[in-house]
Amino acid sequence: MPDNEATARIRINQLLEKAGWRFFAENGNPANIELETPVNQPSDLDAFGDDFEKISKGFVDYLLLDDRGRPLVVLEAKSSGIHPLTGKEQARRYARSQNCRFVLLSNGNMHFWWDLKQGNPSSIRAFPTPESVGQLDKRQAPDPSGLVNAIVESDYIARAKLPDYDRQAAWINEAERDAFISREKLRFLRDYQVQAVKSIQRAVADGKDRFLFEMATGTGKTLTAAAIINLFLRTGNASRVLFLVDRLELEDQAQKAFTEYLSPNYKNTIYKQDRNGWRRADIVVTTVQSLMVNNRYQDLFSPTDFDFVISDEAHRSISGNARDVFDYFVGYKLGLTATPRDYLQNIDVLDQSVRDPRQLERRQLLDTYETFGCESGQPTFRYSIIDGANDGHLINPKVIDARTEVSTQLLSEQGFIVAFTDDDGNDSTAVIKRKQFERKFFSEATNRVFCRVFLENALRDPISGEIGKSIIFAVSQDHAAKLANILNEIAHRMFPHRYGSDFAVQVTSAVQNAQQYTVNFANNNLLGHSQVVEGYRTSKARVCVTVGMMTTGYDCPDILNLGLMRPIFSPTDFIQIKGRGTRPHDFRDDAIEEYLKEGSPNAVKTEYKLIDFFGNCEYFEQDFNYDEVLELPSLSSVMDDVNGGSAQPNLIFEYLGEDDLQSIKEEQIGFEGMKIDRMFFDRFVDVVKQNQTLKNAVENEAWDEASDHVVDEIFDRPEDYFNLERLRQALNLDRRVSIREILEHVFGRVERLKNKDELLDDEFSAFIARYAPPEGTPVLPIMEFFKAYAADAEVRNIIESGNLSMLATNPGFSLVDYRNVPEFYRRLIPEYTKDNVSFNQFA
Repeated sequence: MPDNEATARIRINQLLEKAGWRFFAENGNPANIELETPVNQPSDLDAFGDDFEKISKGFVDYLLLDDRGRPLVVLEAKSSGIHPLTGKEQARRYARSQNCRFVLLSNGNMHFWWDLKQGNPSSIRAFPTPESVGQLDKRQAPDPSGLVNAIVESDYIARAKLPDYDRQAAWINEAERDAFISREKLRFLRDYQVQAVKSIQRAVADGKDRFLFEMATGTGKTLTAAAIINLFLRTGNASRVLFLVDRLELEDQAQKAFTEYLSPNYKNTIYKQDRNGWRRADIVVTTVQSLMVNNRYQDLFSPTDFDFVISDEAHRSISGNARDVFDYFVGYKLGLTATPRDYLQNIDVLDQSVRDPRQLERRQLLDTYETFGCESGQPTFRYSIIDGANDGHLINPKVIDARTEVSTQLLSEQGFIVAFTDDDGNDSTAVIKRKQFERKFFSEATNRVFCRVFLENALRDPISGEIGKSIIFAVSQDHAAKLANILNEIAHRMFPHRYGSDFAVQVTSAVQNAQQYTVNFANNNLLGHSQVVEGYRTSKARVCVTVGMMTTGYDCPDILNLGLMRPIFSPTDFIQIKGRGTRPHDFRDDAIEEYLKEGSPNAVKTEYKLIDFFGNCEYFEQDFNYDEVLELPSLSSVMDDVNGGSAQPNLIFEYLGEDDLQSIKEEQIGFEGMKIDRMFFDRFVDVVKQNQTLKNAVENEAWDEASDHVVDEIFDRPEDYFNLERLRQALNLDRRVSIREILEHVFGRVERLKNKDELLDDEFSAFIARYAPPEGTPVLPIMEFFKAYAADAEVRNIIESGNLSMLATNPGFSLVDYRNVPEFYRRLIPEYTKDNVSFNQFA
């Protein structure tokens, strides 16, 4: 079987050619790869044999040249069984002798890019192109000390746009100065935003290149990001920045913000597939989804094309496969999120059988913190909604809890009892809960009460007197259509001939131009402008009815009312939805001067209403268990019979009776905020570290004694009810874990515990190092079979029984996957794993 050296050399050659490097002259372009032993034709490469590390002249290093034939990059090649970083110092010496700034380290499977003027090697998935490296070589060498020592004050953004803004005129008075600032659209940082930028400076001083900001909705993440971008560009620590968002409307929103904050000093653009202008831009804004299509980012970009990557709403835009886009690029990385992870405790993020909406959120949030170098759970900078409310920068809601006779029953422990005749003609009953509203249970009367009560209690626009701009969240697209129609009917009676059918608009993915609707609503021109007060710019449409749009990152500060006409079970969804109303706003900014003469009413937004028809606020304040896994049935789940009778999974009930308002209460949320805004965890770590007996046992490495003490004195106590399974869940581990492992992690002896995939990667690396496949053999099918056999008991049983047809229905490893595995490895992997792999660790 060919050895590792040959395999590594072939892979490295292929990666070089894929990136556009040339061993030989092509199409009038000279070769730009030089080997220590010259090659003049393809057959010369074969002269090195299989073991290219043991030729007579020693190591074969690749020297990559620029377009003038000068040394540009040293590529230090290692065999596939040797870690690339082992050649780090040798490559540095060779690079310096060739006056090269850049080094590539590779063993064919793992690759590292190293800018010798900028710190440590960074892992990459593809080799950079000659064009990208050439541009990088022309750029100013990074200067971390310049970044760390830069003076950042409240006028940092203003001076970026207009360096001598405070000397543009001899101010007659403060009003004249303020007018100039307003006219030039100069923006100033708040104190906490200045501190956010300074936290980046401290982190860079500590040698870090990954950062995470946890900032509540409405606290100006984009403005803060602009200040940080200015810091990196201005100090030469970045020359091009990639700003990733996860929704189209945020793409346009961010691009306009950067234009306002940073032009004319820096040019920004929105990247589109058919556009090449990004090469001339300093800031490139795009959705992560547009780069993921057919792995487009790998074909269109080099890993070195961006020096700084920022991920907006990081827990969403780098989740799943989107993480690959983010990790593809080298350089500094910053994540922005409005969602804290602290309220998600002890959640089994790996048990897919439990349909708890917190499971995916917990997985995403933990992954986000690890991605940005914040494994401890502490972000680089945090500014919560409570901080914002206390400082006067955010507004807490006034909650209106409104319940009808029907919804009261739906929300009760007993549920809404319906009588029906089953398929056998027998009378039966079933219980319907809040989850079935507008999915299995329909009530026109209830929807009409919701809409009427919402309009009667909604805050009014302080200038026009109309219903304040509002967003209503519905159960489904069909539900949104119903609500919009009812709202328009009621508005037509309340305000004859004013709106036609334009008072309420459905804004969901099924509606054409829905994304543009969200933009128009924020810009106050959805379906035109209001004509109630001449010269006052506000949207004619007053209410947008949506399901999942207009939540994350949607910026519309003049929202006065949020309607929750759906039950919410996800803490993240609840935080994002209520965050749409927290931004302050001065309505006078959109009014004509004549209206604002002496005696005009106060038009500054000081409150917003959260009109809740499903007890969501009460649920997250009183009922939501932040510690226990809450198993929720799927939307198509069986409805329980109230008397314990047989379930009716296909029952759909339309309530044709009357409904009316049963209760309504109002509560202003104070500076302490909601419970969901102030939850913290890691109680177990605090308990363990305070236990002196346990500390002594760990220091003496008396692991049996320490484990026994945890079981006897800490586990299963009523005040916390710690146990091994819940700790595994809290650690986000998808495998068995011992008390010793947990204690080693808590006391800092192990930085982090590896998950199942990481252990499987280690096992496969050891296997493939011993049994490398022949040249040209795809490795992926072998790896997938190895991991499936090692970690999946069902796959093992199928293979051992020889009943391979059962793989046809296996979701993780199919019959097609099995047939793609070379015959030799089908026999070898079961034998190898039985002798060398502990299956129990993956249980």
